[in-house]
Amino acid sequence: MEKSERAGVSVRELRDRCSAELGHALEAELMIAHGLGRNRAWLYAHLDDPVDEVDAIQALIERRRDGEPVAYILGRREFYGRDFVVTPDVLIPRPETELLIDLALELPLPDNARALDIGTGTGCIALTLSAERPGWTVMASDISSRALEVARRNRQRLGLDRVELFQADVYPSSDSLDLNLIVTNPPYINEKDHHLNEGDVRFEPRTALTPGADGLDVIRRIVDTAPRHLVTGGWLLIEHGHDQGAAVAGLLRGHGLTDVRTRPDLAGLDRVTMGALRSE
Repeated sequence: MEKSERAGVSVRELRDRCSAELGHALEAELMIAHGLGRNRAWLYAHLDDPVDEVDAIQALIERRRDGEPVAYILGRREFYGRDFVVTPDVLIPRPETELLIDLALELPLPDNARALDIGTGTGCIALTLSAERPGWTVMASDISSRALEVARRNRQRLGLDRVELFQADVYPSSDSLDLNLIVTNPPYINEKDHHLNEGDVRFEPRTALTPGADGLDVIRRIVDTAPRHLVTGGWLLIEHGHDQGAAVAGLLRGHGLTDVRTRPDLAGLDRVTMGALRSE
């Protein structure tokens, strides 16, 4: 958009121009609303108002046109009905991961259950579980100090200070944690997967996406010691790639977990494999 075109532009005109530039009306509206410090409902109520922040909004549009994820531009993403701060130091929360929450909440766990979220990133899984089950003791670990800082910001914003955060590669302690639930969305993408060079994934932290090789290295380490940290009747839930269900199920069975099952996401793709620690 030339400078001469920017003078006296209304919300409606700016929306139409940005929509055409991005080829995506919703994203254009989100960029404009963010640039104005408003929400989309406000835009519709003020379509004929003049816009003074055209240059700042155009900068946002150009960032999106260059492929930067909307969540990083806006600095937030909704997950399970709550807004989470998002930065390039963490994975962007995705709808598929909400399946982990649904499955965890369906389990017959005690009202005072102890849960651990491994590789917490934004903290969206741990904080959601804590919000939905206030009686639970919820812990979260991440190897990245920068990711943990984002999780702390989200913990404070949501008023969920009872969630404990730990910097750790996998488990925050080698001693038994006596957990009723372990839940994780770990790095699981094969290092040769072409998706690592496509779309939003290009901008996300590589270490949070792939552990290298076949993508199962971190999952193996989680499963290897899960029985030590689970109480009898405790559950392990792992998000994974659409083609990894059988492999992950085999790992769980190989470490003595029972009731092993793989559940599909809304797209019908294998997404979460779960199993329980039962007494001999």
